[in-house]
Amino acid sequence: MRITRRSFLFSIATVGAVASGLGRSPAYAGVTTLSGRAFGSSWRVVVPAAADARQVRALVAAIVAETDMAMSPYLAQSELSRFNRSNAANWQRCSRHLAVVASEALRISQVTGGAFDPTVGPLVGRLGFGPISGARGLPGDIAAGAEGLRKSASGLTLDLCGIAKGYALDRIIEELVWIGIASAFAELGGEVRALGEHPEGRAWRAGIARPDGPAGAVYSVIEPGGLALATSGTGQQGIEFGANGLTHLIEPRAWRSVNAAPASVSVLAQTAMRADALATALMVMGPDTGPVFAEENGISALFLNQDGDGWRETMTVDFDRHILA
Repeated sequence: MRITRRSFLFSIATVGAVASGLGRSPAYAGVTTLSGRAFGSSWRVVVPAAADARQVRALVAAIVAETDMAMSPYLAQSELSRFNRSNAANWQRCSRHLAVVASEALRISQVTGGAFDPTVGPLVGRLGFGPISGARGLPGDIAAGAEGLRKSASGLTLDLCGIAKGYALDRIIEELVWIGIASAFAELGGEVRALGEHPEGRAWRAGIARPDGPAGAVYSVIEPGGLALATSGTGQQGIEFGANGLTHLIEPRAWRSVNAAPASVSVLAQTAMRADALATALMVMGPDTGPVFAEENGISALFLNQDGDGWRETMTVDFDRHILA
């Protein structure tokens, strides 16, 4: 574990080519940048100019739509919403997509000692941050199998918002490979995964936002390589604050909103689904327990905590090896 302090920032405009993996500039010959809306946020895919842009756009749109219909709590007819409304305690069939994500969510909940908990939807809803209502539950009250889900009692619900986006990003990368694309950079709601190398023959690069900075303010630039990068934080990464000062980041074990957390946590993992869930879990664990848990469990992470006019950064495992600037 390495702890240091930094007091500077730079912007996307300043780093120029360093942040080109994000596809924010049209000045790079040889690549095409596509973008759109997804899950209340946005997506961006950078591919070689020779790629079929219409095919890539259609691929992303299809994955976003399938993920929504499987896992969105905001769509009344999604598989997840139907499961949440059901009073049945027997196995209920579902798509492979929902089964895979629910199984991983429950597994990560167990690994993190409940810091990541896909059953907190009702509390999130009561705080005004989501549409799920129902009874208080525990991850052990819900089971996921190869083709179905089961709840131990009526009123229990699942909330996969903390992991579904990562799964969609993983699918985008997998499907790009399937259609013959060997070089790409995909970003979905702030999470990123790269495929191969940039057409210029270098590694793809991604910026980690400064938690309290304006849009485009970058704290650090990294080269994730073949790993996925996910960030959870109190700034642009999406931790919302309600009128009562509470956040939608939930401490599941205390059944309340988190009142002390790092400014942000960035995680590198083999899949975006895993990085997505672990970033949330480490935020919930807090600035003291989080880094210890990450180090002990082989999780590459960057924790940022405000320290006067600068930032105290804690890096675990080999996260520092990926930092470019």
